[in-house]
Amino acid sequence: MLPELLTSIPGPRSRKLAVELRAHESRNVTYVSPGFPVFWERAHGANVWDADGNRFLDLTSGFGVAGLGYTPEKIVAAIQSQAARLYHAMGDVHPSAEKAALCRRLSQLTFGKWQRGGVGKVFLANSGGEAVEAALKTAWLATKRRGVLAFTGGYHGLGYGALTVNGRAYFRDPFAAQLADFATFMPFPTCQHCPFGATGREPSACLPDCMNTFTARAEKLLAKEKIGAILVEPVQGRGGEVAPPDWFLPMLHSLANQSGALLIFDEIYTGFHRTGRRFACDHWKVAPDLICLGKALTSGFPLAACVGRAKIMDAAWPESTGEALHTSTFLGNPLGCRMALESLDLLEAEPWSKRVEKLGRYLEKGLRRLQRTSKRWGWIRGLGLMRGMEVLDANGRPDAARAGQLVEAMLARGIILLTSGVAQNVLAFTPPFVISEAEIDFALAQLAETEF
Repeated sequence: MLPELLTSIPGPRSRKLAVELRAHESRNVTYVSPGFPVFWERAHGANVWDADGNRFLDLTSGFGVAGLGYTPEKIVAAIQSQAARLYHAMGDVHPSAEKAALCRRLSQLTFGKWQRGGVGKVFLANSGGEAVEAALKTAWLATKRRGVLAFTGGYHGLGYGALTVNGRAYFRDPFAAQLADFATFMPFPTCQHCPFGATGREPSACLPDCMNTFTARAEKLLAKEKIGAILVEPVQGRGGEVAPPDWFLPMLHSLANQSGALLIFDEIYTGFHRTGRRFACDHWKVAPDLICLGKALTSGFPLAACVGRAKIMDAAWPESTGEALHTSTFLGNPLGCRMALESLDLLEAEPWSKRVEKLGRYLEKGLRRLQRTSKRWGWIRGLGLMRGMEVLDANGRPDAARAGQLVEAMLARGIILLTSGVAQNVLAFTPPFVISEAEIDFALAQLAETEF
């Protein structure tokens, strides 16, 4: 369905709710302006309706969560039946059957797929950041090396543990005085803004010297520092929908093996077909030691997971004697686990990766046509239905202000968009997998009609 063009956004109810929220919520949380936000009332497929009855086309999947679209019938039915029967249990004491089933399923879909007869062991969590912190704890217990090699632009959560390895200074710097110093950062190999000077190249044309320079620096760090983990997003999400050159993940895998560090993939954003594979790392046929999952895992419930190779997990963590070292009150919430199981059934029942690849190519072609209309449109990047396009000023520099204005202008045209990127100048396109080509055409036509 295509939304109508809207003339008054936000509407009166959304404006009233914004005043109420601003009066009682920390002012640092929700951005409020004359044209922002709208308050969601209901959603279905790739469409959202706000409190004033306006319909929007969502190109964000609600932060990458609703890959299957909003309110799929089977998930709604599962929520209703589970809520009527059991929606809370004692996750690390007297858990529900749904927790056991989800842990088994995640093991099968990760290490069971990557290694013949492989087994993964699972930590369930409430958020992606918690899953990352479970992975960091595992790496410390397994290696007794406190250092973590992370990458600029990486986003791994905002709790103090995850924040320490967050590659975005915007989030980290205000709290630097209270953070530990175990993270070492290297530049993520962003080919169009190459940290080694080979600018303007596509990943397929990446210079061998870039790989050699990067590898030499990483080897030096791993030899000098006590690095117990290498943490990376295989494709950066909030860093700007950036896919690395083909040598990057295999090189990290080799470095981890040589040094004894654990390789941790943060696939919270990219997991479950977002990039055109079940996991983004599958593009490069590289399996990690630990993988962090979330967002699309449940299609809408706050639940995440850290899954590690059984041998590593069992060696790192002691057998529980009745008091877990890492747990939380809502660990393995039965409602969230049931939603995850239903979501995984739906995600595995259809060839979503093929659909995502096809629609991703269609979206990319549309973005490239738009790019040719103005020098203010910069680099287009990403994989599958995880694409980004830079907004530049007249001098070719990142233009975060204009990117934000475009998001508000598109909202008034019935399109929900977000910005991303270290400079916040990237328009991010991560729509639900159920979006149609006609809806993509409509969204890009509206973007083309906005004025620089």
